[in-house]
Amino acid sequence: MAEAHWYVAHTYSGYENKVKANIDKAIENRHLEDQILEVRVPMQDVVEIKNGARKNVSKKLFPGYVLINMIMNDETWYIVRNTRGVTGFVGPGSKPVPLTDTEMRTLGIRTDNIVVDYEEGDAVVVLAGVWKDTVGIIKQMNHNKQVVTINVDLFGRETPVEVSFADIKKQD
Repeated sequence: MAEAHWYVAHTYSGYENKVKANIDKAIENRHLEDQILEVRVPMQDVVEIKNGARKNVSKKLFPGYVLINMIMNDETWYIVRNTRGVTGFVGPGSKPVPLTDTEMRTLGIRTDNIVVDYEEGDAVVVLAGVWKDTVGIIKQMNHNKQVVTINVDLFGRETPVEVSFADIKKQD
């Protein structure tokens, strides 16, 4: 099987989130979860001062661009290229060029695979993020995305949540 790489798609400015949503929908509809692994609109937190008030705001790191982690083949190229709002891939001519591991690290995106010793049904504790210290049972594991889906208790209901392999450990 071919290896997944990160590619950059050029979009109309202001359409980045719409493009991400459309590609995510196409992945779901065509069952391409194993070929197009992740779509990201890189964001950064900045402090804006308006009328003397400081305000934390998330801004797009690269307006007009969307990062896509995928296995490049005719089908995935066609899906992304023909998504409304996408003008093309970044690369010479019509040939998309994947980002290098060094470029990905500078963006803060890990490319190393984490090997885990737990499986579906195991109880885990979340170590970081909004679900820190939450205990959940693994319902699903996605080794390509390096995430697990656990059920957490939210307002008295079990709710599925995706958590990175790096942010969990087996419950003692």
